[in-house]
Amino acid sequence: MATIGNLSHERDDPRTLVVVFLRGAADGLTLVAPIADDNYHRLRPRLAVKPAAAVPLDGTFGLHPNLRALEAAWKDGDLAIAHGAGGESDTRSHFEAQDLMEHGGSTAGGWLARFLRARGPASSPLSAVALAPTLPASLSGAPSAAAFRSLDEFSLMAGGAAETLPAFARELRRLYDAEDQSLRTAAANTFEALRRIEGIDPKAGPDHGAEYDPSDSFARGLRQVALLIKADLGLDAACVDLDGWDSHFTQQTLIEPLMLRLGNGLAAFRQDLGPRMATTSVVVMTEFGRRVGENTAFGTDHGHGGAMFVLGGGIRGGRVLGGWPGLQPETLEGPGDLPVWNNYRNILAPILARHGAAASLTEVFPGFPLAPLELYG
Repeated sequence: MATIGNLSHERDDPRTLVVVFLRGAADGLTLVAPIADDNYHRLRPRLAVKPAAAVPLDGTFGLHPNLRALEAAWKDGDLAIAHGAGGESDTRSHFEAQDLMEHGGSTAGGWLARFLRARGPASSPLSAVALAPTLPASLSGAPSAAAFRSLDEFSLMAGGAAETLPAFARELRRLYDAEDQSLRTAAANTFEALRRIEGIDPKAGPDHGAEYDPSDSFARGLRQVALLIKADLGLDAACVDLDGWDSHFTQQTLIEPLMLRLGNGLAAFRQDLGPRMATTSVVVMTEFGRRVGENTAFGTDHGHGGAMFVLGGGIRGGRVLGGWPGLQPETLEGPGDLPVWNNYRNILAPILARHGAAASLTEVFPGFPLAPLELYG
């Protein structure tokens, strides 16, 4: 059995990894507030989450009240949080930081694509999906991946059998069949994906009493990922974004609705999947955190360390991982940033091992000395 550190190579199918990216640098100190740290309240006299309003997690931290929907997952040991999470680069550019994180460093292709390749040939043409108009950089180079906003977009076929293909689809398949082998293979995968998705009823209701907000695009994306998982189509990875976290001005007005969407969407997804959450891992990440001190515009500026959430997948949750050095001046870096002491790769590594890539983690994150956090056990 191959291992890296204490990670055994045990592939336990079927498993799906769902990556939620909070684009715009979400403020981890508001999502998961260190409510017992006096320096937090001193540095954020107007923006700090008040202890009486927070959802208590332990003696130090509390969730923002708009994330209250995740309280049950925390109490059930199904949610873990890592503060001081991020990359080694000190860039404050959203584009550069997102690019580095999605590639897994300065290397070709996306980390999620390398993970999928490391697991071997895709078992399904729907091995990876992104609920987006285009594939994210993390899936760049994936052996099999599809990007779409909605399952309703897959309408070339009208029932799944070849004889029922619309004339346009038949002609498209004929043109691809005339091309070289690589195009024929790609086309075959595409048509197979279409055929499989045609068998899903996108209007089917969620299970276990779950309720998604039909007006929220983030919730709709999670609902469609749940449909794909429950249809047993061989989905290995899915990406869903929640944009708009760049909170330089009037931060509370901007991100409080986003936190409500994040918490409610994830809670509905967890309830919808029910027992399947044991084999479904959700990772919530962002490109970097915000400055510890608030600015004069009732907001926070670009910082360094942020927060990551891990939900489901059999983790030993109910914990804030990796320690907490406090917010005293000597622990901050640069112009007053939370440092990074939990590199995002060390948070992802045990999850990827759980999903079948323990023997290949050095290929997924080349050149990085991994020290995986203990998420399981």
